[in-house]
Amino acid sequence: MSRLDTSKENPRAYERRTAGLGPHRSSGPEHEARHPPLYAALDLGTNNCRLLFARPSGSGLRVVEAFSRIVRLGEGISRSNQLSETAIRRTIEALKVCAERMAARPLERSRLIATEACRSASNGEAFLTRVRDETGLQLEIVDRETEAQLAAAGCLELADPADDGVVLFDIGGGSSEIVWLDRDESGERDVKSRMRAWISIPWGVVTLSERHGGIEVTRDIYKSMVDEVRSHLSEFAATLSAQQQARRYHLLGTSGTVTTLGGVHLGLRRYERRRIDGLWMADGAISATIDSLVGMTYRQRAAHPCIGHQRADLVLAGCAILDAIRALFPSERLRIADRGLREGLLIGMMKADGVWHKKGSGA
Repeated sequence: MSRLDTSKENPRAYERRTAGLGPHRSSGPEHEARHPPLYAALDLGTNNCRLLFARPSGSGLRVVEAFSRIVRLGEGISRSNQLSETAIRRTIEALKVCAERMAARPLERSRLIATEACRSASNGEAFLTRVRDETGLQLEIVDRETEAQLAAAGCLELADPADDGVVLFDIGGGSSEIVWLDRDESGERDVKSRMRAWISIPWGVVTLSERHGGIEVTRDIYKSMVDEVRSHLSEFAATLSAQQQARRYHLLGTSGTVTTLGGVHLGLRRYERRRIDGLWMADGAISATIDSLVGMTYRQRAAHPCIGHQRADLVLAGCAILDAIRALFPSERLRIADRGLREGLLIGMMKADGVWHKKGSGA
């Protein structure tokens, strides 16, 4: 069974991406007899606030509920090096919803993380103290290597086992992580043992669009974005290429950029997670889809059902990061993951608790 199973227990909640204390223990033996333990993972990024509830199921996990809200916490941070009061208030409102939803459920364990915006902002720690005081949520700032490992853990099952390796990338709001994963030779599905190399660059969809502009994006501006990201990745790619013995690999992407790209490619009238997660796109199809997006006006992007006004000024920056990765790691195919950090957090907690070795952890 796949680690991620959304076929049972309110699967529509995960598709909807509806936008939400610390750890809570389950209510006792009677509760345990009815259901496997419930876990929660929260990922507060530069652009999004995401919360996911799941239970262990068989050898994987089953999603119970999901919440997502675009908060743009890192808006303007590339210029001021600070989280703005407007962005802070917007984010705290979303985190209050998360706190309410977590308080309403008997959780076995939870883990709440913050990434690039809080890492790089001079007032990042002060913001988290304010979050704790106003919402009761205790978030931890994870470093870039941990972020890369969590993203890889959440997507690992989508790597083609027939290939010698995979170039996994996570295009975030304030940073992007690229990881080379070797083939799983042990059968242990251990991320750390498979990570040959990784890099985190200080460019994500928010920071890159703020630098180059996201409303009116000409083809020349788009090329400038690609070239800038490529310059940050070229040394890493050259070093990895020199060390590389594997010849067969594919790209594996997790982010709003690639899921949006998949939806546009399929011509969806609304986003459908079940059709996107695990979708393969050929290199030519990626190029054609990106070219069509670059040719759109801002209004056309905002009107597209798989983009919308909240992503219309960010999607081309994400495509530019993807094009830089594709140029340095050419591959005939890309697999799209609508999963990542939160799933990595959940899998890590469940592994630590040994839930897949306990009787009664299945559905």
